[in-house]
Amino acid sequence: MALSIVFSWVANLKIVPSIRYNDCEEAIEWLCSAFGFKKHLVVPSEAGGILHAQLVYEDCMVMLGKAHEGDEFGKLNSSPLELDGQNTASIFMVVEDADSHYKKAIEGGAEIVLDIKDEEYGGRGYTCKDLEGHLWNFGTYNPWSGGGKTEIENGQMIHKEEN
Repeated sequence: MALSIVFSWVANLKIVPSIRYNDCEEAIEWLCSAFGFKKHLVVPSEAGGILHAQLVYEDCMVMLGKAHEGDEFGKLNSSPLELDGQNTASIFMVVEDADSHYKKAIEGGAEIVLDIKDEEYGGRGYTCKDLEGHLWNFGTYNPWSGGGKTEIENGQMIHKEEN
């Protein structure tokens, strides 16, 4: 008997990106202003500044923390500012209206690195860098949709086309 779970919300996948910022307080305000996030949880540190934060955009979440080498996890992370602007990963976030989001990001000071366009695989989107150089992709393409449904069978994710 195959276990079958249908995912209707991205939040059910429980993958939440975590990003370190040199100035976490400024990053929180900037991400809310430029990308439309809202503060879900902000935990101040005893030494001042932010220990941990969670920001949400509709059903998406990102966690933030201060970039430092004072703990084991911090030693494993580098900011794009420390890597001559290079990134080793990027975030893709589904938005309902890519054009409106794009305009808001520009007004907020995002550095557009790939201009908004219609993608050949479907959807419309753009790529930008935030105030500390982290790479973000925003678009209307939703890999979880597309005329079918995604299920888990025997521990494997399977996309089933509807007839």
